[in-house]
This record gives sequence, structure tokens and C-alpha cells, in this order.
Amino acid sequence: MIKIFLHKTFGIRDGEIYISFLMQIYIFLIITVLLIIKPIVNALFLSELGAEQLPFGYLFVALVAVVTTYYYNRWVKRFSLLRVTSLSLLIFSLCFITLGVIITYFNLNNVLLYIYYIGVSLFAVITTSQFWVLANLVFNTREAKRLFGFIGAGAIIGGIFGGYLTSIIVSSFGNATAVIVAAVFLLVCIPILRKIWSIKIKKLNIYVRAQRKNYDSDAHEPALKIIRKSKHLTYLALITGFGVIVAKLVDFQFSDFANKAIPDPDELASFFGFWFSSFNVIALILQLFITNKVLSKLGVSSTLLVLPLGLALGSLLFLTFPELWVLVIIKGVDGSFKQSLNKAAVELSIMPIPFDIKNQAKSFIDVAVDSIATGLAGLMLILLIKRFNLPTAYITVIVLLLAFVWIILIYKLREAYFNSFRQNIQRNLVTNSLKNKPYRKETTLNLSRNILNSNEETEILSILDRLSVYKLKALLPELKALLDHPSNKVKTKVINQLYNFDKGVAIEKIKSFIHSNDHQLVHAALSYVLEHSNFSHVDFFTEYLDDSDPYISSAALLCLAEEVGDNNDLGNHFNLHKRIEKQINELFIDNDKTKQGGIAKLLLTIAYSNSEKFFPYININLKNNNPYIVKYAIKAAGITTHSQYIIILIEFLSEKEYRKAAVKALKNYSSGISKTILKFEQNDKLSNSAKRHLPMLIKSFNNQSSVKILMRFLKSRDVNIRLEATRALIKLKSKNESLNFNKRRLKKEIIKECRYGKETLDALASMRHIIALNSIDTNSDDDRNEISIARKSIVEVLDEQLITSLKSIFNLLSLLYDEADIKVSYSGLMSDVKEAQINALEFLDNLLQSQIKTQILPLIEYYNINEGGSSSKNQLEIELLDEYNLINMLLRKRGKRMKLEILHLIRVLNDTSYISLVNQQTLHKNKEVKQFAFNTLFALTNKQ
Repeated sequence: MIKIFLHKTFGIRDGEIYISFLMQIYIFLIITVLLIIKPIVNALFLSELGAEQLPFGYLFVALVAVVTTYYYNRWVKRFSLLRVTSLSLLIFSLCFITLGVIITYFNLNNVLLYIYYIGVSLFAVITTSQFWVLANLVFNTREAKRLFGFIGAGAIIGGIFGGYLTSIIVSSFGNATAVIVAAVFLLVCIPILRKIWSIKIKKLNIYVRAQRKNYDSDAHEPALKIIRKSKHLTYLALITGFGVIVAKLVDFQFSDFANKAIPDPDELASFFGFWFSSFNVIALILQLFITNKVLSKLGVSSTLLVLPLGLALGSLLFLTFPELWVLVIIKGVDGSFKQSLNKAAVELSIMPIPFDIKNQAKSFIDVAVDSIATGLAGLMLILLIKRFNLPTAYITVIVLLLAFVWIILIYKLREAYFNSFRQNIQRNLVTNSLKNKPYRKETTLNLSRNILNSNEETEILSILDRLSVYKLKALLPELKALLDHPSNKVKTKVINQLYNFDKGVAIEKIKSFIHSNDHQLVHAALSYVLEHSNFSHVDFFTEYLDDSDPYISSAALLCLAEEVGDNNDLGNHFNLHKRIEKQINELFIDNDKTKQGGIAKLLLTIAYSNSEKFFPYININLKNNNPYIVKYAIKAAGITTHSQYIIILIEFLSEKEYRKAAVKALKNYSSGISKTILKFEQNDKLSNSAKRHLPMLIKSFNNQSSVKILMRFLKSRDVNIRLEATRALIKLKSKNESLNFNKRRLKKEIIKECRYGKETLDALASMRHIIALNSIDTNSDDDRNEISIARKSIVEVLDEQLITSLKSIFNLLSLLYDEADIKVSYSGLMSDVKEAQINALEFLDNLLQSQIKTQILPLIEYYNINEGGSSSKNQLEIELLDEYNLINMLLRKRGKRMKLEILHLIRVLNDTSYISLVNQQTLHKNKEVKQFAFNTLFALTNKQ
């Protein structure tokens, strides 16, 4: 019962309860001691020296802190965190015992008052800094996000308890007794610290050593240099500094007004104790019920804005009403928000920094920066109060200005914070092979020249395809030299490339290819001669159309058909249609493979002639048994751009052998085909196997209509079609920034895909549960094996669909956010490196908007992040379905592949209760599903 309450309320999981309570008790005692000591020392200081001495106290704190930080950092490098922290607690405890003795038996002079005022300030920053460094080591980023709110509540409870305890003890027994009690509490922290160390830190020693080894060069540098090298740490240090200066100015105003209103030191100590405790009550409420929600909704960076904005608003109120009650409100904002929202956000903001760097840098920021900022606040107050003798109300104006700068620095920190996560993920994924891989930079021109001069036919053809749209005069010598290449394919490609150059380049050489025995080369040569020679069209076709060589005559006829589009009279002059009819009669029933080149050219001739009476010849050859001829029939169909061929060509996309030819053919229709495809999709005229390959075709049209159709494909039940659509959308966005992508629609699609992923997880868990329950008891061994195989096959398909769905989710995220950020996050999440997974998940937690991340993060965390074993998977509530409801759900909501798997399972189950479900599938539009459903129904009804 308690475990459930802690998990539901604070997010604490199994295995984290004990360590979380130990950490909470530790910080509770530290803050309790601070809230006992600080009011007493402050009250004594103000009563004896007055509020006008506070600025000097701030200045001395800064000077002492600089020296202390120097030696402290040396101790941190030389000794373990356990040893340094234990020694610090012991020294402070002895100092407080000494203070109690002095108060009882001696008088505190001015020097001692300054020493203890400075000592209390150092105690506050050093001990709390040590605790949060320890917390950063004990918990990873994801654990910290969940647990720092609960642990931080211990600090606030300590503030409440310490403040009220101070009021009670001081009023009943005096200041000395309260100080001794504080010293005893501090000593109790040492065994708690050692217990935490033995439970958690010792297990991490190997990892920590490995991590420190990676950053040796930085770890031995001075803390200030480490901070200056990192934008993240620099902004964090500046934010801390401005926050401290503002807090000290607010504290001075509060103390000054309170001291003038309450002259008695004991009453003043009680006043401070009461209000400090009250502020902590508010902070506790915020910490327990608000902090985690605000962090989850706003993220770390935005949460940091709450405190400066609150102080700025309070300062504006004080300018209107310069009264003590307004200062109580401002001090309350500072005291409550700083210990709840702001503290959690600050500690989380440094999480991406590697531990060894963090250990030094955080200590420097918490001690030196905090104290130096305190000193700067003191100097400002000295100048304002002493030098210029200004009323303390002027401090409010300075607070407003500083708050404005503070807010700007927080915005600067946001990008640096994200960069640290990016670097962490990338660093965790880098392999030695990538680091050591040689890199040779080579220009496109030099690379092209080297390939063209090689003897590699495949590479030469590939580079010629890429160069087909360019006129590169620098490569002309290499291209001309390739006319002597042994490959006819290379010669043909080179001739096509030479079209881009001046008229008549290598014309005599190309003429000689007219008499070769390669259909494509002869056609390319004839086309080039027609275009670049001094022949008139009439003379050209008179010479070659009736040539006795069928290679030449058929190629010339194709050239004539190509010219007819611009010159119908030319076609009539040479009786183009009669010549086509003659060739059809000669080749129609000729299955000789030696004639396939002629058939191919005839198909193209018909296409370019655009005479519909010859289209049946194309239709017949689209069903030819010879793949070579089918490819040319596909090409011819595309050249016609006739509407009757659109669906036929789309269906060819499902066949790997013809896919490339079909894509090229469909591109001839240009972007106008997009609307036609959308109508076919709406009327469900396209098969899923064909639709899967349409997104990349639609992408190539590169217009707003392409976006519309691809977004439509996101509604498909086939997860693979959705994935291809998201890939195409990403490429569209990268190629054309002017295209509009509806963000609201994308968010809806992401949420819908997340629900699909959740359904898949439910189905996986349910089917695995069913397999486990039925692993022993079935009718016979043969039945058991067949049913088990069918169920396991469904599990495999569901696993594939889940991975595909996750890819689709991240592709859609790339359309909403920076693509590089999403790619690096996905790489981290899918890696086997746990630290990369954790950093990637936390990065997304801060990057994504609340509505989206509440859907995505539980899904990803359940699937891929293992924090503390299987208990982490309790974050997502999985619904277990019985087999009937599971089968019903999958049949209703999944595509063809899953339907076939489910129908097979029903068949081997041989359970007549599924007849109604199978009946529904007999009405399915897909022929394969429909037929399989009829076969399954027949098997079940025969059983009856």
C-alpha cells in the first residue's frame, strides 16, 4: 500500500524507496541545522552591529570564500567526495559547539560576530553543494527528474522544522542550547552519508573511474577554466551569481525593515524563525504538489524563469506600496520558490555535465560564485547606502534591472543545456572505428574525372547519370575518350551527355556507331546525328528509314516518332502510322529473343507517336513473359501520359523487378498525377503493396499537393506505408522550405501513432501472456506446436510493427522540431548504451511540448529504457486482452499482413466461435485477405 502511494504520488519505484529516504533525511538535517544557526547568528549580528554592517559582512564572505574555494578544490581533486564531505560536517559541527560555549560563558565581540556570520554563509553553500553533488552521483538524469522533487521536500521540511524549533528552543532555553542541538544534528549526517555511499556509490566506482578517465584533461584544470570553456557552465554560473545578488538585496531590505520594526534581538530571532519556517511551508506545498508538474509541463529552462519573474512582480508592488508586508511577500517568493521550483530546476540543469567536471564546477559555482556574488551585493549596498546615502527603496529598482538580465541569461542557458545533451548522446555513440577512420577530401570534379578514367563500367554509368543535368566543359576530354570504351552502354550514355555541349562534338565518331549491332546505341547515334549534323530532317529520314539494316530502320522510325510531337507534317510525309503497322505485323507474334530490341524500340515509337489505336500493342506487352520487353512497355506507357495507364503503372511498384521503371514512367505524368492518386486512394483502388512505394514518387513532384497526399497516406492502416510517407515528407521539407506543413495536423498524427504504439504494446503483452498460459495444456503435441508457432509469428509481426511505428513517430517529430536534434535523440534511444538512452530521453523531455511528450515518453521508456529492472515498465499501464478480444481488435485495426496472420491462427485454433469475425473479413476489399478468409471459414464450417 505504501509502495503504491509513493509510486503514484512521487514517482518512486521499487528499489528506490530506501535510498530516497536516506537522501531526504540527510538534506533535512542539513537545512534544519541551517535554519537553527542562521536566524540566531543573523539576529546577534543585527542587534550588535546593525543592518548597515550587513554589506560589509557580504563583502567579507566573498573574500573568504575565494580563498576557501581554492583549497576546497584541491581537496576535491586529492580526496574522495566521501572524505571531504565527512570532514566538512565534522569541522562545522565543532565550530557550532564552540559558538554555543562562547554564547554561554563569554561575550561575542565584533570580530567573532563577523567570523560566525561568514562561517554560517559558507556552511550554507558548502554543505548543500556537497549534498547535490552526491545526489548527482547517486541518481542518473531520469531518476533525478522523478526523485529530486521528493528529496528536495526534505530540505523544505527541514526549513520548516528548523525554523519553528529555533523559535521554541530560543524562547525557552536561549540561543546557546539551540546552537548545541544544531551541532548534534550535523554529526548525525555523517553515518547517513556513509550508509548512502556504501549502498549506492561503491557500485558505481568502475563506471565513475571509466568516466573520469575520458575527461582527464579537463578534470585537472582549474575550476574557473573549466567553466569558461563551457557555455553551459558559464551561463549557469552567471545565473547563480545574479540570483544571489538579487537575493541578498532582497534580504537586506527585509532585514533592515524588520530590524527597525523589532529592536529586541530575541523577538527579532523569533520573527525571522517564524517567517523562514512559514516560507518553507509554502515551499513544501509547492515541492510536493507543484514542482514535478511544472517541470514536466514547462521543462527545466522555463521553470528557471518562475523565480526572477516572481521577484520582479513583487518589486513592482513594493514601488507602489513600500511597506514591510510587501517585503515579506517578496522574501516569501524568494524563500519558497528558490527552495522548490528553482532548486529542482537548477540541480537538473547541471545534470548533462560529466560527473568529474560537475564535481569541481558545481563546488566552485555553489561556493565561490555564490560568495563572490554576495560580496558584489555588499559593495553595491555600501555604495548605495554609505556613499550616496540613498533610501533602501532604490534597491528595488536595481532588483528589477538585475532580474531582467537574469531572465536573458536563462534563455541563453536553454540552448547550451540542449547542446550538452546532444554532445552527451553523440559522445556515447562514437566508436573507435569512426574516430580512426581516415577521411580524404576530394572535390566533385576530381572525383568524377578519376571515375571516368577508370575501367569500372558500373561506376562510370553511375557518374554519367549524375552528370546528365550538367554541362561540365572540364570533363569533355574524358567524355570523348569514353567513346572508345568497350561497353555499348557507356557509349550510349556518353552520347546522351554530349547533347549538353556545342553542336557537332565528335560527330564523325558517333556516326560510325549507326552501323553497330546494339539497338540503344544505334538509336542514340542516330538521334545525335539528327540533332547535330547538317542533314535536313527530310534528307535524314529519306536516307535511314528504308535502310536494309533493321537496327537502323527501326531506330530511324523511333527518331521520326520523337520528332512528330513538334512536326506532324513530317510524320504524314513519311507515313509514320503505316510504318508502325508494318512493324507491328512483323514483330507481333515473334517471340525470338533476338528481336526483343526491335520490340522495345517499336513500343517507344508507338508511345512517342501518341496514336491510341496502337496502344493495345503496349497493353499486350505489359503482360509479356520477357522482363526486358515489360520494362520497355512500362516506359512506353509512361511516355504516353495516358490516364488508362496510371493504375497499371502504380501496381507495377509492388514488383521489385519493375519498380524503378514504373517510378520513372509515372514521373512523366508530372505533379498532376498527385490529385488522381489521391482520388484512387480515397476510393481504395490501390493495393497496400503498391501504395507503400508511392510516397517517394509523390515526393519527387516537390509541391504542396505532394504534402497533401503524403499526409493522407498517414491515415493508412499499414504501418509501413505510414513510415514511407513520413520519410518522403522529411525529404520534401529539406528540399523545399516554402512548403507548408500543418503543425496541428502533424501533432494529431504523432498522437495517433503513439496510440497505435500503445495498442501494439498491449497486443504484444497479451499474446505473450496467452502463449505462457497455453504452453502446457492443448489437445495434442502437433496442435500445440502449430498454435504456438502461429502465436509466435504474430508476436514477431507486432514487434516489427512497433519498431516501424516508433520510426514513424520520430520522423514526424523531425517535421515539427530540428531534424538533427530528433535524429541524435533517436540514435541515443535505440543504442545499447544506457547513458545515451537516458540522456536522449531527458533531452526529449525538455525539447517536446507537453501534449506530445506525455504520449511519447511513456511509450519509449517502456519499450527501451530499463531503469532499475522491470519495475520501470510500470510507468505505462498495459491492458491485457483475452484471445478473442485481441483477435477482434487486430482484425479491425490492422493491415493485410496482420489479418493474414490472425486468420491463420483462427484456422489452426479451429474454434467455431470465431466464425462471425472471419465472416466480416470475407467482405474485405483486398483479394488475398478475402480469399484467405473464405478458406478459413470453409475449414471452420466443415468442423460443424
